Amino acid sequence: MTENTETETGRNAEADAAAEERELVAAGRMTTTAAEDHADADGFTGSAAGQPPAPGTVGIGLVGWLRWFWRQLTSMRVALILLFLLSLAAVPGSLVPQQSENALKVSEFRTAHTELSPLYDKLGLFHVYSSPWFSAIYILLFVSLAGCIIPRCWQFAKVLRAKPPAAPRHLVRMPVYARWRTSARPEEVLDGAEKVLRKRRFRVGRAPSAFSLGSEKGYLREVGNLLFHVSLFGLLIAFAVGKLYGGQGSALVIQGHGFTNTLTQYDDFSPSTFYGADNLDDFGFTLNSFKATYQTSGDQLGTARTFDAYVDYWNGDPGKTKRATIQVNHPLKIGGSNVYLVNHGYAPVVTVRDAKGNVAYTGPSPCLQQDQNWTSTCAIKVADYTSKDGRSTQLGFGGIFAPTMVVDSVRGPHSVFPALDNPALYLTGYVGDLGIDSGLPQNVYQLDTTHMKQMTASQGAPAKAALTPGQTWTLPNGAGTLTFNGVQQWAQFNVAHNPGSSSALISAVLAIIGLIGSLFVQRRRIWVRAVEGPDGTTLVEVAGLGRSESARIAEELADVAVDLQQSAPADVAEASEDSEDAGDPEPSEDSADDVPGPRAETTSPAAAAATSDLPPKE
Repeated sequence: MTENTETETGRNAEADAAAEERELVAAGRMTTTAAEDHADADGFTGSAAGQPPAPGTVGIGLVGWLRWFWRQLTSMRVALILLFLLSLAAVPGSLVPQQSENALKVSEFRTAHTELSPLYDKLGLFHVYSSPWFSAIYILLFVSLAGCIIPRCWQFAKVLRAKPPAAPRHLVRMPVYARWRTSARPEEVLDGAEKVLRKRRFRVGRAPSAFSLGSEKGYLREVGNLLFHVSLFGLLIAFAVGKLYGGQGSALVIQGHGFTNTLTQYDDFSPSTFYGADNLDDFGFTLNSFKATYQTSGDQLGTARTFDAYVDYWNGDPGKTKRATIQVNHPLKIGGSNVYLVNHGYAPVVTVRDAKGNVAYTGPSPCLQQDQNWTSTCAIKVADYTSKDGRSTQLGFGGIFAPTMVVDSVRGPHSVFPALDNPALYLTGYVGDLGIDSGLPQNVYQLDTTHMKQMTASQGAPAKAALTPGQTWTLPNGAGTLTFNGVQQWAQFNVAHNPGSSSALISAVLAIIGLIGSLFVQRRRIWVRAVEGPDGTTLVEVAGLGRSESARIAEELADVAVDLQQSAPADVAEASEDSEDAGDPEPSEDSADDVPGPRAETTSPAAAAATSDLPPKE
């Protein structure tokens, strides 16, 4: 009989210990992480985690492997790995020219790297963002975030509807703990504690039959965490929308000339899956003038200060125009498109006459900037020229334009200031085939002299000329003349249709806000228990638990204890230590170590007052 009683007592003790452990685990669970975080090393929960397989089964089966793959794919660890791989996969798109952005550069790269180009073609490096491997990473990241966020949002919603966890049996095992005795009734103590905690914006849960209450605070931490990941998900959606329904192109417009938003007006155009020439907005504009100002003194001499493009634009009806100014980082929004000012330069105006004095070419020729002082390279192409013997041929002139020309023995002709203070044009001429009739793509701002011969002077030296506005160069061998009439300015515009840009900006801002909340908001819980003793006094216990980074939980608990003195003053002296031990046995050291963190246990009136910032009672 004695053995049975001891056995039953041992079982009850084990059951009580197990129940207490479950209470401590529930009290310390501060996150809304899905059940997979509590799974075993194989990533399974429930019947697949820690339970022996059914008799006769071998391995985990197809369903088990699918479940394992899904849990791995939707884990936060895999999502971070995929995010890193996506950023790494985007690097080749910045280093290697892309077919969708600049087909001419891709063609030049193929010509210059005949052995490397076939490998790049197989790897899809000329179209990175539409390659299968980049799309696979993107889609996997999309699925991973969706599978990670949706369960966490659902579980967080259930946690918000649930009451805070009940107080554990032994509050003294919490990292921060204080107690004192009061003459107030337990109901009065708990009513006062509820008011104090609600005033501090704690969620309070109070069991009707228990003389204790639980409270928690800091849910904005999990809200910020979820907001960050939802915003990242939205950022991916916005990126996908921009890639599928967006497009852009660039066009160089010379002062006094216009641009119409049609495919033929673009120097280069990048369509997308659902955005092409048929989807272009109906608008246009004319570049009336361009104004640039530069630093004229000091260490930053020549540094650009302002770029202003003055335009007249129309939207839908060419007869109804409006005036606007386009500046750097201040685009002109027309319909669903934005017109950005991205570059500018100079276009010398020249007139070329043949041997009979007929005008073979006249107009501005844009020159491309080479340095910060706008030393520029020029290419003037005369596609329809008749030589003095009546044969049809082509002329090409290449050289340097400098807005403020200086010639020295080291650099030769170059510009020393970007403004038009001393413009000059240095040219040399070529005769032959420009290659513009071959059908191959060609840069209109560069001169291909592969099938041309350089003009020579009477002594056989290359024919060259240095011209200022108004001067004329007589071409050698009676080939005609070239007159430098003056200089106009040009501006390069980027016309972009990005339907997902606003959503991407909003998602990025929300992601930053969510990240700040998840980093700086602290989750913590506070319990209050009030139990009436045999002597008619009430023992008040207050305990707090926060995450490891919540260093202020002890201060907050002390503030709560101080505020609680109005309804539960510490007006009863603590009993002796021996009587306390007899009536309320303390847990062993091993059990007290179950909850890590700084401890503020108190077992004497002086220690209790110190923890609660209260003076000890006599």
